[in-house]
Amino acid sequence: MAFWLFKSEPFKFSWEMLKAKGAEGEQWDGVRNYLARNNMRAMKIGDKGFFYHSNEGLEVVGIAEVCALAHPDTTTDDPRWECVDIRAVCDVPKPVTLKDVKAHPGLQQMALVTSMRLSVQPVTEEEYLEVCRMGGLDNPPR
Repeated sequence: MAFWLFKSEPFKFSWEMLKAKGAEGEQWDGVRNYLARNNMRAMKIGDKGFFYHSNEGLEVVGIAEVCALAHPDTTTDDPRWECVDIRAVCDVPKPVTLKDVKAHPGLQQMALVTSMRLSVQPVTEEEYLEVCRMGGLDNPPR
């Protein structure tokens, strides 16, 4: 099991919009960064990830899971670009802000702090558990 962080601008695609998709989920399309694409290629069914609102809010608002492996991104004809599908698992009861993450001594090496512009990021298990704790998830989904 691996952990990830998916960034989205809420006015384009929000956590509420992902939740509305239900069990079918939604493809995480439009990613045009090789490292982010490679992160998606490494994902397995059931991997969990934070859903992070970027630009507006700047906070982890939910937990999602990978529900389809990397496949061609249907928003382009360019075969270089792939995406996974994700679905909502649960809300983070108390959204965890970027400010909170940056202020936490144990999260200084988290990709959210060190690689802020990357739209799909790896998260260590320790980071996952700590951000879940900060967000009020005492028994986080795994």
